[in-house]
Amino acid sequence: MPSRTRRLRSIAVGILAVAALAGMPGSALGATSITLDRIVGGFASPTQITNAHDGSNRLFVVEQRGTIRVIQGGVIRPGYFLDIRSKVADGGERGLLGLAFDPRFATNHRFYVYYTRNGGDIVVSRFTTNAARTAASSSTAHPLLLIEHSARSNHNGGGMAFGPGGYLYIGTGDGGGAGDPANNGQNKSSLLGKILRINVNGTGSGTFDHYSVPGSNPFAGSRPGRGEIWAYGLRNPWRISFDRTNGQFWIGDVGQDRYEEIDRERPGATGGRNYGWDAMEGLHCYTRSKCPLAGDTLPNAEYSHANGNCSVTGGYVYRGPTQKALVGLYVFADFCSGRIWTLPANGTAVNAPETLRADTTLNITSFGESENGELYLVSGSGEVYQVLAS
Repeated sequence: MPSRTRRLRSIAVGILAVAALAGMPGSALGATSITLDRIVGGFASPTQITNAHDGSNRLFVVEQRGTIRVIQGGVIRPGYFLDIRSKVADGGERGLLGLAFDPRFATNHRFYVYYTRNGGDIVVSRFTTNAARTAASSSTAHPLLLIEHSARSNHNGGGMAFGPGGYLYIGTGDGGGAGDPANNGQNKSSLLGKILRINVNGTGSGTFDHYSVPGSNPFAGSRPGRGEIWAYGLRNPWRISFDRTNGQFWIGDVGQDRYEEIDRERPGATGGRNYGWDAMEGLHCYTRSKCPLAGDTLPNAEYSHANGNCSVTGGYVYRGPTQKALVGLYVFADFCSGRIWTLPANGTAVNAPETLRADTTLNITSFGESENGELYLVSGSGEVYQVLAS
């Protein structure tokens, strides 16, 4: 990457200015603030940044329109790693929304994408690269999962991550519309408003059914209900991640009108959690006729829509080698306000973000890790930044 001294653009405000944000939950800064080092720009509405864990030290940037591009050595490589614009319905909250590399990508060359197809339905599909792992043809598409989502264009979810055991976790939105009008979040016969867990090495008989349900899933074999479901009661999980050190699972779930929430599952969790939507919005009743909700799992943290906040962007627990002050902190942001907070990965649940680390002007769409655990983010304006402690 380009040297910090040549490229550093600090977009964190000073400690006194941040602390002066009236009414901002968690507004007292600790000893460490965050600055952002701009690496490169020029991407088209990026929705994710990630790595392939294949020893190449590449960063892969997902573009909403249906393309994936590569950064290597601080430079955008020519051409596309994947171009499926002909398959993708792009606009608003629709588009190419997620990317996860197979844990054995270095040898099997497989990766998975999550997108909305023409008409709005959600597709999770596998692709296979060429021998050099430099690009994949759209003709290698191998669809795994189709979820009907044609009624409304919003709340598509899109987060994917391989977790402990090699299973693929998938975050889906509730199908759109204010207040979950179809009641998908609480309906265990629907794949919407959920975290799904599937075995991508399984087989099935349907065109969109080339996977299997792990027998250890909480609803495997149960009827009614879908065995793919790992957790339910979510509105629009926007970015999920696993702590690379211990496998702890984090979910950023976008709220309705008042509150955003961060959910956390401890290592070794057995699934089956109900995160409350649409009875609850964060820690608060949303649909009073359903509240309190028996068996609801309250969030690890919430924050309000005060001062321009509106939509959480889930992040990662920093485990990289260089930013020592951030080690063990879960870093996340709000898309509308551009604020970046942290939570202690092993701390107790709190009612508000623990520490505001930066107040930026960016629409932060996603965080992602490099192979060695350094943390990056992408903005709606098409720029890539490295997250630094200062």
